[in-house]
Amino acid sequence: MLRIGLTGGIGAGKSTVAGLLADRGAEIIDADVIAREVVAPGEPLLDVLAEAFGDDIIAADGGLDRATLAAVAFADPDSTARLGALMHPVIRDRTAERFADSRAEVVVHDVPLLVENHMEVGYHLSLLVDVPAEVRLERLVATRGMDRTDAETRIARQADDAQRRAACDVLIANTGTVDATAALVDRLWTDRLAPFAANLSAGRPARREAEAARAEAGDAGSHLGGRRDGDVERLIAKLRHGTGEEFPITSADASPIGPIRVELTVPDASVVEALSPRLSALGYPPVAEATAATAPDGGPESTADVGADTGAISRHANADPGLPVDLEVRIGS
Repeated sequence: MLRIGLTGGIGAGKSTVAGLLADRGAEIIDADVIAREVVAPGEPLLDVLAEAFGDDIIAADGGLDRATLAAVAFADPDSTARLGALMHPVIRDRTAERFADSRAEVVVHDVPLLVENHMEVGYHLSLLVDVPAEVRLERLVATRGMDRTDAETRIARQADDAQRRAACDVLIANTGTVDATAALVDRLWTDRLAPFAANLSAGRPARREAEAARAEAGDAGSHLGGRRDGDVERLIAKLRHGTGEEFPITSADASPIGPIRVELTVPDASVVEALSPRLSALGYPPVAEATAATAPDGGPESTADVGADTGAISRHANADPGLPVDLEVRIGS
């Protein structure tokens, strides 16, 4: 399963992009929908919240009175922290259930505050619906009828444009027409997301020909892939998170072109076999010791493609066709 995080500031059109991805076969897990589900009448969390914040938060119809809860829960930092401590684990567990139950090849987690909550490390890719704050402000005022001051306040409470761009792997510009955005999503799906999902399912590295063709055409840095500032830091953060912060991970990469080279250090050879399935699930399947040059999956032709240093005891290459990465697992202190 390819796990995608989708985010964007208020007014960016994130729901539009989620719908376009759903049309192409992705399953959408909506964080806002889950947040409403877990406090619906009959849900255990509703009683827990009433015990913590008073029965007045229960509306006449038995549901949650959100305005009353907000008035008491956001009255001071301690109450706000208590609300989060009660709600977040339930939302987290319900979300994990949805992922576990899904049989889709691509699952998109639609999360408004993905960057603010530092969730980007938990996905194979994080997609940002990228619309400058000033454009989003005008949309909120013009199309949603929001008061300008209220809209400005809501935008200011979220991460700014630079923070989102630094945290996310793929930027989807949504400043034009719906048709223009649909064309971008189409291309992203066809050239990156669908192949990435297929490679994950097959346990094989991505083809490198597509990346080379994009670089030759000057397409690097587009929403499809290519090198962007922060790529090395983002992928190392994902690897550290995905391997439980257990092993040192560094980049031996200094070139702005070609595959990013990453080294992961383990204490002894016994760790390597156990670690391999985890790396594959994170999007880094092993490179076969002698992959034929004409292999249909288009992965690296041999281990020489991912570094000839015999100090590495396990070599992996990523399944993402948009950003080639060569990962070497080494034994060290």
